[in-house]
Amino acid sequence: MTIMEKPGAHGTLIAPDTLEIRRVLPAPPERVWAWLTDGELRRKWLAAGEMTLVPGAECELVWRNDELTDPPGTRPGDIGDENRMTCRVIAVDPPRSLSITWGKASDVTFTLAPRGEGTLLTIVHARLPDRASLLGVSAGWHAHLGVLVSLVEGSKPAPFWDAFTALRTDYDQRLP
Repeated sequence: MTIMEKPGAHGTLIAPDTLEIRRVLPAPPERVWAWLTDGELRRKWLAAGEMTLVPGAECELVWRNDELTDPPGTRPGDIGDENRMTCRVIAVDPPRSLSITWGKASDVTFTLAPRGEGTLLTIVHARLPDRASLLGVSAGWHAHLGVLVSLVEGSKPAPFWDAFTALRTDYDQRLP
């Protein structure tokens, strides 16, 4: 296991506009795939929304991060209680990879690979338009993956917003 795969490891820039973050989850790829693609499971750690796994299909992701953890922590004043974004499936290869547009500005690719009895989940978020977006998605993916790891492990996740706020400050100091 590399440092990037450890629980809580920071994402890294693999290009000036591209973040990569990895986690090893204690579940087989098929189960992790369900957490990515099933709207009811995905809403528990990231965002709700039905997703048709066909290239070109659109889906609306709906974030209600106050509902991810109990307690939710203190939401930053610059973020609303609900956020929506239309994405489009770019490519799909169950249960190995999924690529989607992230709104109109960027793309995200999820890659799953067996790792012992678990799964290495790699997220590459590319074409981030500016530093503010880079900081937001870096802290966001990191905090959301913390919730996912806890759920897959069967443990209680830490308050989402408190983690997000601390991570946004941390990434602000780490990233150029």
